[in-house]
Amino acid sequence: MYPKKSLGQNFLKDKNIIKKIVEIGNIKSNTVLLEIGPGTGNLTNEIINKNPKKIYLIEKDKNLYQELKDKFRNDKNIFLFNEDALKFDEKKFENDQIILFGNLPYNISSQLLAKWILIKKWPPWYNKLILMFQKEVADRIIAKFGSRDYGRLSILSNWRLDIKKHFDISKDCFFPKPKVDSTLLTFVPIKKDYFQLNDPKKLEQITRIFFSNKRKMINKAFNRTFQNDKKIISDLNLNLNLRPANLKMEIYYKLAQKYEKLAN
Repeated sequence: MYPKKSLGQNFLKDKNIIKKIVEIGNIKSNTVLLEIGPGTGNLTNEIINKNPKKIYLIEKDKNLYQELKDKFRNDKNIFLFNEDALKFDEKKFENDQIILFGNLPYNISSQLLAKWILIKKWPPWYNKLILMFQKEVADRIIAKFGSRDYGRLSILSNWRLDIKKHFDISKDCFFPKPKVDSTLLTFVPIKKDYFQLNDPKKLEQITRIFFSNKRKMINKAFNRTFQNDKKIISDLNLNLNLRPANLKMEIYYKLAQKYEKLAN
C-alpha cells in the first residue's frame, strides 16, 4: 500500500534502526505498549518478538487498520483502534503503565507531544515515550536556554519530562523518503511536579501569548496579561525589555502559576 501524504505517512523500513528503537524500550513479559501510527507493522513485528504482555495500536488510516487487523488476527494480546491519536482518550490505559512508541506524522508531532504533557493527572498514564520527530522539531524540544532553537516547545517539553536524545535517523531509512532526517527522543515523566498547575494548559497559553511576537520585548505581552502588576515584576525579578527567548524556563512556569491565580 502506498503511503498517504495527507496523513504525513513515512514508513520506517531500516531493520537495524527498528531493532535499536525497540531495544530502548527494555521490554519485559509484563510490559504494556502503545504504538501510535504503526503503518505497515514493521516496528510492531519487532516489538512482538519481545513477548510483551499487551500491545495497543492506534492507526487512523482505515486501509492500514484493516491490513494490520488481518496481519495480527492470531495475536490475542494485540488490540487495534482505528482512531485519530489527537482525539484518542488515553484514560482507558490508566491501570497500565504504558511505554509508548511513535513514528509520529510530521504534521501533528508537536501537537501530540503537547497533549501528553498537558495532562491534569500527574504522574501520567505512561512510563516512557519513545518518539521520532523531524530533526528540526527534535532540536527545538531539547534546546537549552540561550540556544538558537530555544522557545515554546523547549519550555513545554522540559516542564515535566526528562528528555534524552538517542540518535538521528537518515531520511534514506524511510519509504517514501522524506525531505529531512529524523531524531529519536525518549521522555520520562518527572514524578515530582515542582511547578504545579491545576490547569496545565495555562502554561501553553502563557507561552503562546509571550512568543506571539518573539522578536519584540515582553513588556506589551506582560502588561496585556498581568495589567502591569508591579508585584509580579518584583517577585520574578522581570526585565520587561527582554525578548521572549531571553526568559529562562522557570520564569515561564512561575508566570503560568501567576496567570492561573488571576483566572481564579
